[in-house]
Amino acid sequence: MSVKSDSWIKKMATEEGMIHPFVDGQVSKGVISYGVSSYGYDIRVGRDFKVFTNTFGAVVDPKNFDPKAFVDIVTDDFITVPPNSFALARTVEYFKIPRNVITLCVGKSTYARCGIIVNVTPFEPEWEGFVTLEISNTTPLPAKIYANEGIAQVLFFESDQVCAVSYADKKGQYQKQGEITLPKTK
Repeated sequence: MSVKSDSWIKKMATEEGMIHPFVDGQVSKGVISYGVSSYGYDIRVGRDFKVFTNTFGAVVDPKNFDPKAFVDIVTDDFITVPPNSFALARTVEYFKIPRNVITLCVGKSTYARCGIIVNVTPFEPEWEGFVTLEISNTTPLPAKIYANEGIAQVLFFESDQVCAVSYADKKGQYQKQGEITLPKTK
């Protein structure tokens, strides 16, 4: 298995539709950077967010998640995540992962240095959809998250063999998600 370079990412995005919309190069002037990089792709957080709130007394239960635990916010600018709190968002980009590829996604250093942790689970072989992002504010201060700017970097790993069972084969519950998807169990 090998990490893939910018030329491989460009080829897969343009010829195979792996990333859409695809930004061929790094955009960084006046924004938190996004687009193709040396060995990955810096994804953008979209404009739709779900920010945790305890206003309605909901309990966080991954087997029976109560949507009242969030407040929905749509912005073209930024949101503020409360101190020691959490938000969900989705990427601007839609992904179609090939059967012989898996990804790892890590937060960008600009946010990490501010105490903002971005968690994304791997994009499994043949998974596709918009990515639901988990954004944690680990600080005792409110934190801004800028819509339509970079939030995390995806690294692509290609195997010399295709997997026996892909995410599509398993009929994964987060396949082809079009919006922020809350936790669910089958």
